[in-house]
Parts: sequence; C-alpha cells; structure tokens
Amino acid sequence: MRVILTSHGRKRLKELRQEGIDISDVMSAALKIPGHIVVATRFRGFLASSGRAFDLVIKDVPAGRLVITIIGK
Repeated sequence: MRVILTSHGRKRLKELRQEGIDISDVMSAALKIPGHIVVATRFRGFLASSGRAFDLVIKDVPAGRLVITIIGK
C-alpha cells in the first residue's frame, strides 16, 4: 500500500514537539495499521526509532493511505 504524507504532516515534523520522529518512522507506523480506514481516525501509541512516542491521524483514499498529521508526545 502506498503511504502519502500531506504537506501539513511534513511541516509538523519540523516542529519541536515532533523532534526525533523521522518520515521513515511515520511510514512504517502507517503501514502497520490493518484494515481500511474510511474516515480520518487518530491512532495512538507509536514509537519512533529515537524512542519518542507519537500519534497519527490517517485516512485511506483511492491513491493510498493518507497521513494527515503527526502528534508528538
């Protein structure tokens, strides 16, 4: 499945609260979620390779899995 990171999500990764979370962490976390997500849903409890916890807001679209935003803890 193709994972698409929105421009808002990329911008959020540059903020201090999301420090230590890489794009590769977001991509692998998005691929681990099973099933088809019809409405934007927040998934909690992912860990980045740096040890930083984060949440994802994801929705499935015809082009693939759309990562709307990343929320660092």
